[in-house]
Amino acid sequence: MLKPPAQDANPGSQFLTIGLIVVLFALYYFFISRPQRAKQKEEQAKRESVKKGDKIVSIGGIHGQVVIVKEKTIVITINNQGTRMELSKRAVASVSSEPDELDLETADVASEKENNN
Repeated sequence: MLKPPAQDANPGSQFLTIGLIVVLFALYYFFISRPQRAKQKEEQAKRESVKKGDKIVSIGGIHGQVVIVKEKTIVITINNQGTRMELSKRAVASVSSEPDELDLETADVASEKENNN
């Protein structure tokens, strides 16, 4: 014959187990899920705030200056010759509104080379 499953002698242990599970879910929410959502909202706001003239770096490492802003894409120039590239706004890793000193030095060196040739 089959015996009924054994029951705990202490019914309070069930509440302890359920309480522990609730605490673990709360910790997960406050330490992992919530900060991740905040970071996603911050990145989305950064992408939406891209405007003409901003310097960007794409997730692929391409550096450029924004020339045209469309609804879901941007067009950037990536060198002094005016080479343009269209990227999805989701591909933007970082945005800088200030001119980059390194880019200015690179542009000076490139213009000196052109003048020498």
